[in-house]
Amino acid sequence: MASNNFIDYVKLTCRSGKGGAGSRHYFRAKGLPNGGPDGGDGGRGGHIILEGNSQLWTLLHLQYQKHVFAKDGEGGGENNRTGAQGEDIILQVPLGTIAREVESGEQRLEITEHGQRIIMVPGGRGGLGNDHFKSATNQAPDYAQPGEPGIEEQLILELKLLADVGLVGFPNAGKSTLLSVVSAAKPKIADYAFTTLVPNLGVVAYRDYKSFVMADIPGIIEGAAEGKGLGTRFLRHIERNSMLLFMISCDSPDIAAEYGILLGELQQFNPELLDKKRLLAIAKTDMLDEELEAEMRASLPADMPPTIFISSLTNKNIVQLKDMIWKALHE
Repeated sequence: MASNNFIDYVKLTCRSGKGGAGSRHYFRAKGLPNGGPDGGDGGRGGHIILEGNSQLWTLLHLQYQKHVFAKDGEGGGENNRTGAQGEDIILQVPLGTIAREVESGEQRLEITEHGQRIIMVPGGRGGLGNDHFKSATNQAPDYAQPGEPGIEEQLILELKLLADVGLVGFPNAGKSTLLSVVSAAKPKIADYAFTTLVPNLGVVAYRDYKSFVMADIPGIIEGAAEGKGLGTRFLRHIERNSMLLFMISCDSPDIAAEYGILLGELQQFNPELLDKKRLLAIAKTDMLDEELEAEMRASLPADMPPTIFISSLTNKNIVQLKDMIWKALHE
């Protein structure tokens, strides 16, 4: 998932098709110059539909599609012929895509399954032909309904990655390195902050051919919920994770304080994030000897989440970490 190809936010101007007009027609035949009404209904205007596609990971293909206009329905015809429906427009999107209204910010729909289809902007209904309006007292109605107009509005498509485990930590905490060790993902890794500028997903193989999906979220800094650093641009991806794995480097001057800052940023962004299951991995412990590790473990407050000391460099406790994650996911 290259950084220049990861697009998780697009704004579209959408217009559904208007419905076709009903027909105002009367049956005419040889010997029957004054037949009754037989005007058909107008066709429905085209919908704008979102469809989930598990092979997509980004909204890149929609980045330059600023206008999405569906076709209008055709008018009804004689002999009660219904007009053709306007062609629908189907936009394929990654799983985890939501649609929001620009003005109100209200969420309209959410795509979570492959092949799932939801109408984002409905087309206008076709008008009824004059055949619908005949009665005992009005056997030749000279009226048919016009079609309903289409809907034009601006909508935002926003991607929130669907993953079982989200990695949460400050920049350079070792998240990308862990993902590269436990999965086939190849995120950019370097010894400086903000190496990861886009989320990376990896499928982690577990025992007996089982697996789970892990997401490396770009590092959080203090004030991220207010827009500092990479801001809230990627915090929303954490919302969709089943559980959170906090990662803090063992060379942190105060592990408990760093964990508290991370929690605070998540709470400020969305308090519901604190309801997710949490684990804590103290990373880069190949720099510690047994005595230092024991001291660090003893100094951790009692209210910390289940904690494990790992090293992605030496694979220390990586198997045990997978066991903890799997157990937490399936409790």
